[in-house]
Amino acid sequence: MLKTETDKKAEQSDTIANKLTPHQIVKELDKYVIGQDDAKKIVAVALRNRYRRLYAPEDIKNEIMPANILMIGTTGIGKTEIARRLAKIADAPFVKVEASKFTEVGYVGRDVESMVRDLVEQCYSMVKTQKLEEVKTIAAERVEDIILDILIPSVKPSVPAHKVDLQSNSHGEKSIVVTMTEDVPVEKQKENGQSMEDLELNKRTREKFRIKIRNGEMDERKIEIQIQQSVSTGIGVVAPPGVDDMTMMNIQEMIGGMLPKKNKTRLVTIAEAKKILLEEEAAKLIDYDLVKAEAIKKTENSGIIFIDEIDKIANAQGKSGGIDVSREGVQRDLLPIVEGSTVNTKYGAVNTDHILFIAAGAFHVSKPSDLIPELQGRFPIRAELTSLSRSDFYKILKNPKNALTKQYEGLFKSENVKIEFTDEALKLISKLAFEVNEKLENIGARRLSTLMSQLLNEYLFDVPEKIPAESKLMIDEKLVQEKLSILVKDQDLSNYIL
Repeated sequence: MLKTETDKKAEQSDTIANKLTPHQIVKELDKYVIGQDDAKKIVAVALRNRYRRLYAPEDIKNEIMPANILMIGTTGIGKTEIARRLAKIADAPFVKVEASKFTEVGYVGRDVESMVRDLVEQCYSMVKTQKLEEVKTIAAERVEDIILDILIPSVKPSVPAHKVDLQSNSHGEKSIVVTMTEDVPVEKQKENGQSMEDLELNKRTREKFRIKIRNGEMDERKIEIQIQQSVSTGIGVVAPPGVDDMTMMNIQEMIGGMLPKKNKTRLVTIAEAKKILLEEEAAKLIDYDLVKAEAIKKTENSGIIFIDEIDKIANAQGKSGGIDVSREGVQRDLLPIVEGSTVNTKYGAVNTDHILFIAAGAFHVSKPSDLIPELQGRFPIRAELTSLSRSDFYKILKNPKNALTKQYEGLFKSENVKIEFTDEALKLISKLAFEVNEKLENIGARRLSTLMSQLLNEYLFDVPEKIPAESKLMIDEKLVQEKLSILVKDQDLSNYIL
């Protein structure tokens, strides 16, 4: 049934209405990232604008380019976490790369196009997983039939004898004609085949066993199954200069795919057979050409590439020559990717016009203005992230869904040991982390991980030998003072331990 224009507009309206608003996106980010309100607003608007572009009028849709973002701030203050959580909220393919790992074309190292290939690879996996989930129910039924055929082969009724002829008409067109050679009496069918009672009994038995298989009652029983196994090539391919590891892996995978697959018999439990066969049967139900097409489309419209350490490829003013030549070369190689170009991947050509690029750097030595002007212009939105305060550290320990305190509670809970932190203890840990960051290098929230590790490693070591199950640990201010204050006050210990 064809959709009318009204239906299409209503569908579009519903879809855009169901997307998260900027306020809702910030609220989701608040669950994992403390502070940095300005940066959150900027990325929330960028994400919402991607939704808006998809539902903009056709004549302007392709003209709306994403406003790429440059995040500026010291390490450990949430730059990467904001980008990663944004991708999860949007259910978008996300790749994080280090700018310092890339080298100019002609040098040994990874070329900048590999970031796009990595993004497509991840998107292909996302779409494939989604498609496998859609056919899981049908695949599960097929798996049950295969296992049932092994346990209780189905009985087929005999059929009357027949003859197949290939005949041609006056126009020379050929057709298949099936003719009955004889009418086989019912008694003869019963002699050669099975009676209706046998067929019904077989059917009922198979259904009973189907229910048992579905409920897991026969999971421990062992059966022999036939599985397809790829033949190992055993061929080592030497990478030519300028070709990265991912490309070589793709070449070897392509060579392996050209070789015929062989069947192998394995003796496994029904529980294992269900997992193995489910993958095979689900894979048979998927249209891989459609998966490739969807992956490329999703990459182009929803992909996010996070380029970290971009300050490491900026030339500080007054420096030139040597390694700085290569740094500028990487910037020039990055430029066409960020501007918008077509990159060839093993799944097809990908256009980078509408991929969102988020770059980040501390810019301690260099400044954003040290980047080449063309690249600066491709990151028009600047988000300056502020250093974390003592109160921010306290909130980081207590509020986020993935807070360090909650992570340690989960670790101890796996051993059936309960651990609790008093508010005073958390405030003191926050104070000490803030002081150490001021005395030594400021590594942001990562300092909390160091302090928490020093505080709790001894207890983690003693569980379960010295601290048995059902025990309860209370981390209070006095305990934190005893274990951490000396380390913080002693400058030499701080340098090496914290």
